[in-house]
Amino acid sequence: MQKVLSAFTEVEASSLKPVKFGTSGHRGSSLNASFNAPHLLAITQAVVAYRRKAGISGPLFLGKDTHALSQPAWELVLRQLVALKVDVRLQTDLGFTATPLVSHAILQHNHNQSSRLPQADGLILTPSHNPPEDGGIKYNPPHGGAAEGEVTTWIEQEANRLLQAGELEEPAVSLEEALLHSGRYDFVGEYVRQLDEVVDTHAIRKANLKLGADPLGGAALPIWQAIAGTLELPVEVMNPVLATDFAFMPPDHDGKIRMDCSSSAVMSKLLAVKDDYDLAFGNDPDADRHGVVDAQGLLNPNHYLAVCADYLLRNRGGWPKAIQIGKTLVSSSLIDRVVEAAGHSVYEVPVGFKWFVEGLSEGWLGFAGEESAGASLLTFNGKPWSTDKDGIALCLLAAEILAVTGKTPHEYYADLTQELGAPIYKRVDVACSEALQARLLNLQPEEVELKVLGGEPVQNIMTQAPGNGASIGGVKWVTAQGWCALRPSGTETLYKIYAESFAGEAFLEAMIKDVQARLELVGAR
Repeated sequence: MQKVLSAFTEVEASSLKPVKFGTSGHRGSSLNASFNAPHLLAITQAVVAYRRKAGISGPLFLGKDTHALSQPAWELVLRQLVALKVDVRLQTDLGFTATPLVSHAILQHNHNQSSRLPQADGLILTPSHNPPEDGGIKYNPPHGGAAEGEVTTWIEQEANRLLQAGELEEPAVSLEEALLHSGRYDFVGEYVRQLDEVVDTHAIRKANLKLGADPLGGAALPIWQAIAGTLELPVEVMNPVLATDFAFMPPDHDGKIRMDCSSSAVMSKLLAVKDDYDLAFGNDPDADRHGVVDAQGLLNPNHYLAVCADYLLRNRGGWPKAIQIGKTLVSSSLIDRVVEAAGHSVYEVPVGFKWFVEGLSEGWLGFAGEESAGASLLTFNGKPWSTDKDGIALCLLAAEILAVTGKTPHEYYADLTQELGAPIYKRVDVACSEALQARLLNLQPEEVELKVLGGEPVQNIMTQAPGNGASIGGVKWVTAQGWCALRPSGTETLYKIYAESFAGEAFLEAMIKDVQARLELVGAR
C-alpha cells in the first residue's frame, strides 16, 4: 500500500489510532496517526457495507473541502468506492463541494424518487473549521443530515474491525479510471438556482444592499461567486484565495490557525472593513457555519439564532401552524423566550446537529440551530432544504432580514432583549486528556448534584435532553435566572463549560466557579 500511503504520513499499523466518530464524523491528523490512508479505506469499506445492509443502492454524492488532506483523501475514497461498484457523483468541474450542497443534493434526488427506487446518500471529506493539518470524513444517509449515533457506531466498529483484522482492500482502480467511471452533478449550480425557495432573494436584490462575503479559503468560494454572478445579488466576494495551509488566516484566540467564522479573532480582517458593507459574511471550509458582520461587529451566534427564530416565525406564513424551533441545550435561553412569546414550542436536544435531522426532514422543525454557528431551515412552503448545517443560507437570511425589516441583526437582537431580557453568555474551554473526556461522559447524577448555583437554587439538573430524552453527554444545571452546562468536546481533547445569565456578569462567573469547584471535588481534574 506504499503508493496509497504516499499522500499521508506512513506509520506502522500497530501505532494507528482507532476510527472514532464524533458529532460530525471521524477527524484527525496524519501527523499523529489518527487520519491516514488505512482509516479512510476502513471507513469507506464500512460505509459500503452499511449501505448494503441498509438497502441503499442509489448514487453516493461525494464532497470535499479545501483542507490539505481533503483532496488526497477524496481521491482515495473515490477510488475505493468505484472499485466497490458504488455509483459516485462528483461536482461537475471536480471542484470543492460544501457540506450543505451535498445534503441538498441528497434530498433533491430522494424527493424526486419513488420510495421503491434507489435512495442516495453522501460522504464529505472535511474536518470543518479544524486546523490546517487536520482531515475529516463524515457520512450523510438518505435523510441528508449527519448520520445518527447508531449508524456511526456501526460504521466505527466495522472500520475498526477491518483495521484490526488487516482486511483492508487496496483500491483496484486508478484515479483516472475512478474519474472515468463516476458521474457528475452540478452541486453549485443546482443549489444556487433554487436559493429563492428558502431565502427571499428578490427582497435582497430590491433593497440595494452592499454585501461582502469572505469564504476564508473554503469551499464557499464558488458558491458565493455563483450567487453574485448567476443570481446577480449585490455580493462582493473578498479574499478569493485557496491555500491549503490557510497561512493567510489570522490566528484564533489561542494562537492556533482555525477557520472558525464565529470567532472575532479569525474574522478580524472582515471586521476591519465592516463599514464598507451593509452586511458581510464568513464561512468555514465546508460552509456549514455562518459568521455575520454588520456595523456593530460580529454577531454572536447565539444572538443570531434568537433573531432568526423570531423573524422566521413572523415571516414564514407557509409553515405549519404547529411548527417547532430546534435548539441545543447549550444555546441561549433567549430562544426559548422568543419561541414561547410567538406561541410555539422549543425542541431542545443534546449538542450535535444530527438531533435535528428528523424534524427538518419531516417538516415539523421550521428552524434549528446550535450555539457553534450552525443552522438550517425549511423552504417557504415548509419543505426540507438542507438537513445538515447551511452557512450560506443563514448568511443570506441575515440579508433578507435587513431587506425586509430595515434592521441589522444587531439592531433586531437589541429589540428582542428590550422585550425579553438581555442574557450574558460565556464558554470556557479547558484542555484535558482523552481519559478525562471519557470520565466526564460517564459522571453519575449524584456526583454532579448542586443545590445552589451562583447563589440561586438549582431548579433542574439535566443529563437528558427534554426534547428527545437523549443523553446530553454531560450535565446542565438550571436556575431561575440562568444555567450552566458541562460536556466534553466531540472533536478536540478538551471539555467545555457553558453558562448564561439573565442577572448580570457576577452571577455568570459565580455559576462557572461553582461548577469548577464541583469538578475538583469529584476528582475530574
